[in-house]
Amino acid sequence: MHPIHDVDVLLLMSTALATKRRPAELVEIMAAMHLLRGSIPLDVDVAASFLRLSTEGLLVEEAGGYTLTAVGVALMGGVRNKRKAETAERLLAIRQELAAYRPKAEGQPIRLATEAVSAAILAHRNFLKAPGRNMLVPKPKAATDKPRPPGQWRRLDGGKRAKR
Repeated sequence: MHPIHDVDVLLLMSTALATKRRPAELVEIMAAMHLLRGSIPLDVDVAASFLRLSTEGLLVEEAGGYTLTAVGVALMGGVRNKRKAETAERLLAIRQELAAYRPKAEGQPIRLATEAVSAAILAHRNFLKAPGRNMLVPKPKAATDKPRPPGQWRRLDGGKRAKR
């Protein structure tokens, strides 16, 4: 698969994140992209990425949502084993897997209208402004980088010292 675009790598990772038990809706995939990158790419780029990855046989539309194919899941298998890796390292691993990937057959293309992608992006942004938060949105980190002070050691005997 050549050339490999950043949006393709991000779309694969976010689809794998959003589709745990069922095919993900477009809004859920946009939320996962926002979680991974901090922003969502242009709607034109996302629509083109859906088309590229689906013709390569990595994405499929089913049950009103989008999910990875068996080949896509196998491609992501090596990346899932790196649980302690940072997001940038995972995205680099996906890029390397895509560089080595050679499709055996052409898949069914998913042609998304840019208006549908724009609507999903706007729905996600509106949801972020609402009082309820999406589980895919990261929690803010503490303002200080200081480590917590060590706690007091507890004595198992209730604080009594042994007599000598």
